Amino acid sequence: MNEQQILLAFGGIGAAALGCQWLAWRLKLPAILFLLLTGILVGPVLGWLDPQEMFGPLLMPLVSLAVALILFEGSLTLHLSEWKEIGSVVHRLVTLGAISTWIVIAVATHFLLGFDWMLAILFGSLTLVTGPTVIVPMLRVVRPKASIANILRWEGIVIDPIGALLAVVVYSFIIASAEGHGLKQSLFTFGGVILCGAVFGVVGGWLLGTVIRRQWLPEYLHNLASLAAVLGIFIAANEVMHESGLLAVTLMGMWLANMKGVDVRHILHFKENLSVLLISGLFILLAARLDLYALIGLGPLVLILLLVIQLIARPLNVLLSTAGSSLSWRERALLCWIAPRGIVAAAVSAIFAIRLHEAGHEGALLLVPLTFAVIIGTVVLQSATARPLARLLKVAEPAPSGFLIVGANGPARELGKSLQQLGSRVLLTDSSWENIRAARMEGLPTYFGNPASQHADAHLDLVGLGHLLALSPSGELNTLAAMRFRHDFGHQRLFGLASGHESRRSDKHRASLEHRGNQLGSEAFTYAKLASQMGQGAELYSTTLTDGFGWEDYRALHGNRATLLFMRDDSGWVHVVTPETTVKPGSGWTLLALIQPEASGA
Repeated sequence: MNEQQILLAFGGIGAAALGCQWLAWRLKLPAILFLLLTGILVGPVLGWLDPQEMFGPLLMPLVSLAVALILFEGSLTLHLSEWKEIGSVVHRLVTLGAISTWIVIAVATHFLLGFDWMLAILFGSLTLVTGPTVIVPMLRVVRPKASIANILRWEGIVIDPIGALLAVVVYSFIIASAEGHGLKQSLFTFGGVILCGAVFGVVGGWLLGTVIRRQWLPEYLHNLASLAAVLGIFIAANEVMHESGLLAVTLMGMWLANMKGVDVRHILHFKENLSVLLISGLFILLAARLDLYALIGLGPLVLILLLVIQLIARPLNVLLSTAGSSLSWRERALLCWIAPRGIVAAAVSAIFAIRLHEAGHEGALLLVPLTFAVIIGTVVLQSATARPLARLLKVAEPAPSGFLIVGANGPARELGKSLQQLGSRVLLTDSSWENIRAARMEGLPTYFGNPASQHADAHLDLVGLGHLLALSPSGELNTLAAMRFRHDFGHQRLFGLASGHESRRSDKHRASLEHRGNQLGSEAFTYAKLASQMGQGAELYSTTLTDGFGWEDYRALHGNRATLLFMRDDSGWVHVVTPETTVKPGSGWTLLALIQPEASGA
């Protein structure tokens, strides 16, 4: 390829990656599905893209470095302190259940496809992981009960780095066996890979953490330093002991994430953005290298393997993991069905396949098409059927009625508690740790971070939430949140407050109503006005209307001293009141209003 063709290829990959990510966002499906299908279309189907010709001998080293960065970013999310908080079911899903899945897939691969035992075991370790990049978009579509959603989300987060670590260990043992002379030498080489990876990973994580904690570098260089450290540790570990680099960077991320006094949030956000870029380009390139003839040559046995993974491996995992739990059989049935494979499987298989083939393992190149078949098969099947199945089993949330509250300040906390008392699910988000801590002490669910961040896209649990309440004192953040969640909730379910200075701005300096959402309350509120009234003694009161005490009686009693905010109808649905609301509440409705002190005793 000449220079002009290479530039056109890069531009095309970038445009295709952006299109895939946008389409995934619009359809609320895992982006990996569209990325892989695009790569297959422009590669083996149309022949427009040949990664080997484009990059030559640089292709696999670049893929290796990209995989190292992806594994490092994934391991940064594994906090050991959370291990005790995620519940016994998740513990067993990522330990005992993962081992059972590994065994079933390995045995099926060996007997169905004729893989030798070492390759079958490796394939089992590659395809036992799910991951948040495929689970979270699916949960937003399926909307299962919170108990199921939390289990699946935590399983995806925890199993990602654990599964990658397991795959690297198995791969290292295979390479050691191929290079050694006898079992003793193989175990010696395998131990060397583990020891080298562990030493470089721990030392690298400790050194980088020390640099960050002691502020030896300015904060704006932390991202560059972490990127250089990951690449340096990966290369150095591989130089000392071949194939120990991936293990080293995985352990490095885990050590850094759990090191006391080290805040890795800004590094994690940078790595998440970098991972989106790498993943988008990487999987188009990997899919473009896919040998469709090899995949077709596997025949219907691939479909049988998919059925084994879907109907035997996953149900056995869930059966072992949920024994003795309080989950109903309906909840367990849905857990048995949802386990899409994702990024770690696709990325790591591409690296291992080439190197194992070069090491003399026949059939290693089939790892890639087989892994892609499992990814596409599980994502397509489960995306199409999980929502109807959840409804059939009656474990899907009803129409989402909960509230995502932007801000955990005093007024937001009071509104959150009142909405909880009305039976609505709430989730408060804030970047102020003091506000988040106060909300947690008051028993309110929280997300610590910016709701419009890349981290929130992967970790913010929107199950059961259908409204946005933007209650931050920052008008700009309220507007940004309304724009971010407009597609998720719809414009009619976006509500909020403007800051005081926002209301005094002219039209050309103020965000439009289309972007800000709807004004909360029967009386137009700014944040300053709401906070001031609460500070002067105004309180939130809920009142249930009856045949003997109706809407007109309520208005006569409280008059202009009550600012109506929410109304729960007799079916349990909570209506948000705006200055334009014309709905007249009836008997059995519960009204939530902010009432001035003079009317508090009424």
